[in-house]
Amino acid sequence: MTYVVTVDMCLPDGADELDALQQVGASALLEHGFDAVEAIEGPGGVEVDVLETIVAVHPRGSIVKVFVHASSLETAEDAVGSVAAEVLERSELLADWVVESSEVKLHIDLTRESLAAADGPDAPPSDLRARRARHTAGTGPGDTTHAAPSHDGADDESAEYDESVDDEESADDVEQADLEAQIRALAPRLISFDPRPPEGGETAAIGSEAAELAAGALVYAAEVLIDELYDDVQTLADEETNVAECRAELWHLAELPPRYGLAYDELFARRFLVTAIALTTRFTDGSFRELGCLAEELVLKLLLQQAHSTLDLYGLLGDDVAEALGRFADEVYEDTDFEWLYDDARDGADEDPALAGAGITPTAIGTWFTPFDDDRYVHPYAVDEETGPRSTHE
Repeated sequence: MTYVVTVDMCLPDGADELDALQQVGASALLEHGFDAVEAIEGPGGVEVDVLETIVAVHPRGSIVKVFVHASSLETAEDAVGSVAAEVLERSELLADWVVESSEVKLHIDLTRESLAAADGPDAPPSDLRARRARHTAGTGPGDTTHAAPSHDGADDESAEYDESVDDEESADDVEQADLEAQIRALAPRLISFDPRPPEGGETAAIGSEAAELAAGALVYAAEVLIDELYDDVQTLADEETNVAECRAELWHLAELPPRYGLAYDELFARRFLVTAIALTTRFTDGSFRELGCLAEELVLKLLLQQAHSTLDLYGLLGDDVAEALGRFADEVYEDTDFEWLYDDARDGADEDPALAGAGITPTAIGTWFTPFDDDRYVHPYAVDEETGPRSTHE
């Protein structure tokens, strides 16, 4: 079976953050190290085949996705973890780095659904299109409906049925509360932002519990978004195509402005993925200052959509939580000029340099990974070639 193992590597305690050029160097060393590995000997001598590796370096370390074919999840995790440590040891410049984790990350919602349904009639569909449609329009734990018995039955049968329904609804309530608690527990990881509204401010009406739930949902959504963008990259690579001509279903890249669909090829997808990792890392390591480029604005749009859909799926998207997410968006976005890209009536207008004189940034696809100004950070892997690597990240 094929597994995607996520390896988190970090700098040793007390080490200075990597600047842009150091990140480029670390990325090259890691890519070279993993590319040299075609197969790994797992526990008990079981061979694990390495299919592909994607490396994304950030100021405090790196996230590596390793696609492997292994006999079990545990074998995949152990084998990839050991080879990651070996790659670091063999590199003099990375020898002090630490492998924090090597694991196949599972999503809360997909894991629970799969475990509960197994191979029964409620099992999630294997087809990506059907599964996505089901999750988009799916019902949350509290929305389950129950059909009444078809026969006229005696009173005791009716009573048993009512009791069964009550038990199921009670179990659903417990599951929903459990999921809510798990999402809330992620809130402290959004280090760059205080989820609590300012005292006495206009947003003071937003309860701290709602803000906490919104913050946790953003962290959870970031994990889902990155994993699914990895899937999109792999899909485009397998089909050797672009988003506009891709016959397979895509999780997120198809949500980008459709007019540029032919330009969303595998290389673009990789750059967009690395941009997503870089942005969400800055959200969670406390280093975020401002959005660096238009591609990051689009990443944030997808992140907010994912957070909304996750909360809505489980009946947790109340007005106060939605308001808290809106406050977060208002705090991060400087403007919403990028929304022009979704307006077909303005096709071509967004590329007019004359717009800059009106205070509107031109949004041609060739500038999506170009820093807004010299003080903005864009990951060296993704930055437009004519711009070159930057070292202004603090």
